[in-house]
Amino acid sequence: MPGFQSGLTWWEAVSVYGDRRVIAMAFLGFSAGLPYLLVFSTLTAWLRDADVSLSAIGFFAWVGITYSVKVLWAPVVDRLPIFYMTRRLGQRRSWILLAQIGISGGLFLISYIGPADLFLLSLFALVVAFFSATQDIAVDAYRIESAIDKHQGAMAASYIFGYRVALLFAGAGCLYFAEFLGWTRAYQIMATSLLIGIFTVLLVSEPKKDESNFDLSAEKKIVSAIAFGPLLKWFAKAVVSPFVDFFSRNGKFALLILLFISVFRLSDIAMGIMANPFYLDMGYSLAEIASVVKIFGFVMTIAGSFACGLLVVKYGIYIPLLLGAAAVSMTNLLFALLSTQEPEISYLALVISADNLSGGFAATAFVAYLSSITNRAYTATQYALFSSLMTLPGKFISGFSGIVVDHTGYFDFFILAGLLGLPAIVLTLIMIKYFSTDQKTEPNRSTS
Repeated sequence: MPGFQSGLTWWEAVSVYGDRRVIAMAFLGFSAGLPYLLVFSTLTAWLRDADVSLSAIGFFAWVGITYSVKVLWAPVVDRLPIFYMTRRLGQRRSWILLAQIGISGGLFLISYIGPADLFLLSLFALVVAFFSATQDIAVDAYRIESAIDKHQGAMAASYIFGYRVALLFAGAGCLYFAEFLGWTRAYQIMATSLLIGIFTVLLVSEPKKDESNFDLSAEKKIVSAIAFGPLLKWFAKAVVSPFVDFFSRNGKFALLILLFISVFRLSDIAMGIMANPFYLDMGYSLAEIASVVKIFGFVMTIAGSFACGLLVVKYGIYIPLLLGAAAVSMTNLLFALLSTQEPEISYLALVISADNLSGGFAATAFVAYLSSITNRAYTATQYALFSSLMTLPGKFISGFSGIVVDHTGYFDFFILAGLLGLPAIVLTLIMIKYFSTDQKTEPNRSTS
């Protein structure tokens, strides 16, 4: 099939992981991944451990909608300087550092509040999610601007490696700490761990953007048409131009691409909020969940991520996308089968192996794809649009997951979650038809 052969040897494909920029992304990925479970899956385990109802736990998934609407303030992160910090660190690093400080402070507040006050807990969970989403905007822009297109698969794999290490630490690590030290102390340890990300930001260099290579003709027209003052000029450049650029570059395929982005992760996001409550209700202990689901699952996720990174470097994006979409949908069905069995560690390990291997593979392919269609003239804003669309439908649906489980049980819930993956498979096949076989319709972007 045209477009899938790179001419690289396998050794050349592997050597990209030794690039210092690729290595740095692992540490930034850790910083990005650490807060996610602490306002999502790990938090639900704390709530369930405190006998909070499944229906109430399900609604906590809506905290994650913050990640899905980050496009609303992405133009600010993309263009607005933070005075002294931006002058010293640059646009990307200053926003990453500010967000990390906000995350750490929010986690300390959560540690003192806990399930005793669900309103305040949800409020500060929103604060952490807001700063976490802000950090994601800046880190994604940093990642895309730091490497050429053919290295984006490796950058994505390294990012996901660090991200998954953080998920392991915030998942299994936090559960272990909670088991032996209590939930309050566990969350305080997590808040302190943001120092890893802070030190990384201070050590890495700001990516260089040569705007002289960008085609900004459309932006100039927009600015001249609607900019009647400094505020409107900024709005035209930071908000209007990124969206006009995307639709003008992709024409009739723009809506197809956005639809594809919105459904690709629908299946795994929709079921994610119920994972830890499911394990606990099945009879697995916190220590067993930490050992099998978090640690063993982490190894399989990393294996899937790095395998996909190699395939993207050597063969391109679209075939890995199809393989990932199909695998995620099918492995979600294994949870339905697991719900019919007695709690047995070997069964859990088998399901977790398949689920995390496919999840790591699919996530890497998808991140590489989103990076490839982002115009570097509007990196933060456009990628925030894509990642917001990626999570919003799943986050909204997952808010009702507890109600579905309460009324139908886990078996029917996981069957439904698996079926939610079918649109992603169909749309991936359509994307392959229109973009992989015809180079003229391949999504394009300006590069620096």
